[in-house]
Amino acid sequence: MILTGLIGWPVAHSKSPTMHNAAFAAAGLDGRYVLLPVAPERVREAVPGLRALGFRGANVTVPHKQAVMPFLDALTPEARAIGAVNTILVQKNGDLLGTNTDAAGFMADLRALDVPLAQVAATGALVLGAGGSARAVVYALAQRNIPVSVLARRPEQAQALVSTLSDHLPAKTRLSAHPWSRIAHLAPNAQLIVNCTPVGMSPHIHAMPWPATLPFSRQQYLYDLIYNPRQTELMAHARATGAQAHHGLGMLIHQGAQAWHLWTGQPAPIAVMRAAVE
Repeated sequence: MILTGLIGWPVAHSKSPTMHNAAFAAAGLDGRYVLLPVAPERVREAVPGLRALGFRGANVTVPHKQAVMPFLDALTPEARAIGAVNTILVQKNGDLLGTNTDAAGFMADLRALDVPLAQVAATGALVLGAGGSARAVVYALAQRNIPVSVLARRPEQAQALVSTLSDHLPAKTRLSAHPWSRIAHLAPNAQLIVNCTPVGMSPHIHAMPWPATLPFSRQQYLYDLIYNPRQTELMAHARATGAQAHHGLGMLIHQGAQAWHLWTGQPAPIAVMRAAVE
């Protein structure tokens, strides 16, 4: 059996078992994805336990994406750059490899949505927030030579993100950090705007990390990592002024598909995974 699961605290709300178990069934594989609630003080024991219990691998969610890293045998360049692990692979020799599929999942969804990345590279992207998800998004965009401006309410957090990621990217990469007060100045020049903050997430669905008086243009694309609700206030605001707006469910699906492929060696049935979570 291909045994996989999700390490986190809590994990009961996760859609991942539905998505991954549907994929196993569709592919005709004897596989199972289970929830693995791990209290913060038990991470040290839980991670090596994957190997002992015969797991092929696991996903990792909050608050353990950084906490698991000292207990892994190796990290991929993506995990090192982003500074977090969301997927563990138990290799054939028993070593635990940590990687991060969030960046690849984000880019895969942009391509699936036909976001014109060549045009975005010419005009740049604006990322709201400087937390863990923002690190993955900025890394993904910068890897494709897209200039990125990072806005955060704590400017020092945005600067730290830019500084640490720059160490893992080519010298020509164009990243910049800005205080939130610059949003009205920077927004009109960015063709892609990505919300990596939790503002607007259920149950606080009427909140918006954007000035209500600041319009979008018809040429802009908004990608909101939030997928509950499926249309945030920010998305509604963008659509009202003619911009295209997308929620983050596709990123969840594509990052999961990347992990599923690592564990099974087979292409993930993405349409099945999407139908399962929708």
